[in-house]
Amino acid sequence: MTHPFATRQIPFFLTAAAPCPYLPGQWERKVFTRIEIGEGPALNDALTHAGFRRSQGVLYRPACEACDACKSVRIDVARFGWKRRWRKILRRNDDLTVSTEAQTATMEQYDLLTRYLDSRHGDGDMAGMSFGEYVMMAEEGAQRTHIAEYRDRSGTLVAAALTDVLKDGLSLIYSYFDPAQERRSTGAFIILDAVRQAEAAGLPFVYLGYWVRGSRKMSYKAAYQPLQVLTPSGWQAYGELDNDEGGDED
Repeated sequence: MTHPFATRQIPFFLTAAAPCPYLPGQWERKVFTRIEIGEGPALNDALTHAGFRRSQGVLYRPACEACDACKSVRIDVARFGWKRRWRKILRRNDDLTVSTEAQTATMEQYDLLTRYLDSRHGDGDMAGMSFGEYVMMAEEGAQRTHIAEYRDRSGTLVAAALTDVLKDGLSLIYSYFDPAQERRSTGAFIILDAVRQAEAAGLPFVYLGYWVRGSRKMSYKAAYQPLQVLTPSGWQAYGELDNDEGGDED
């Protein structure tokens, strides 16, 4: 089957250098391309597999001149190790119901996102995001995308995850949750539930974006084993990288 973008040359662009948000003293650059109407799903599938990440209507990946610490990672769903601590987190959240029907942004989601950003990322690039900007984040360039909504027994929205459905897995684009419910370990639960969703759908992988060696902010991703890491030689088991980084996402 021919991809809809196979008949045209895909233009790629390079950003200017900027301070790295993950490693102090480093500078980052990104290579990116825009998603054209009609080619999104196939382009998203192909470039995500090649280490790109989607943000609105753009697919990008790091192209730093002096550093290659950012690595695309994905969970091997069929072999995922349901360790005791993961099962405890599932039980802690067994009162939540999930719906993947939402495909458009709502004010309810935005209110939850605002509380999350104010609590966790008050000095980040997304702080002060307007509702219009959130709509763009959730809907612009959406390619087989849904917003997983997690509600408690009272119907209150306590977490949400913007998720792309790829040919070979689920890609978690952005997740957020009620910061007042830290005991739930909601960030970890969203990832674990994505593994369950992928398994139920017969999809082999859950894409987590970039793991950054040496970044405490990103080290939690290494805990979801078995994990695969994209290297110049292709996708490789995390355990073959000879590193000991790991952590948790609460």
